[in-house]
Amino acid sequence: MKTTLIWVGKTNERYWQQAIEVYSLRLGHYTQFEIVEVADIKNAKSLTCDMLKQKEGDDILKHINPDDHVILLDDKGMEHTSIGFAKWIEKQNLSGMKRLVFVIGGAYGFSDEVYRRANGKLSLSKMTYSHQMVRVVFLEQLYRAYTILNNEPYHHE
Repeated sequence: MKTTLIWVGKTNERYWQQAIEVYSLRLGHYTQFEIVEVADIKNAKSLTCDMLKQKEGDDILKHINPDDHVILLDDKGMEHTSIGFAKWIEKQNLSGMKRLVFVIGGAYGFSDEVYRRANGKLSLSKMTYSHQMVRVVFLEQLYRAYTILNNEPYHHE
């Protein structure tokens, strides 16, 4: 199974970029992993929140195939412990799907079309984080899940 992470906008700070590189490289040992960065919308300040979500949503959907299993990172999504998330990842791996796609939206969330296309939602916390920080936190949790599944000593219980 291939794992894809789609997000909106550039990662501006070098320290976030470095962390993303580290976890992306590590994830490559466990799964075919790719990051798709959807470009920021030009003239976004002149758009309403709904217009911005619609344009970002259209760009996100261009990177999603009909047979992809799509999970949105959303504050109203399912919550897991790290072990629970690892078990969920294992279940997805065993399901026979070709590509598991996680999506981090823009500052205002997702368009209705993206919500309709999604197969589920995942919440990292009830708290709100910057979108750049969420990228790193999610990558670390995905990496942690694979180390748990492989009985490696990264996670301590």
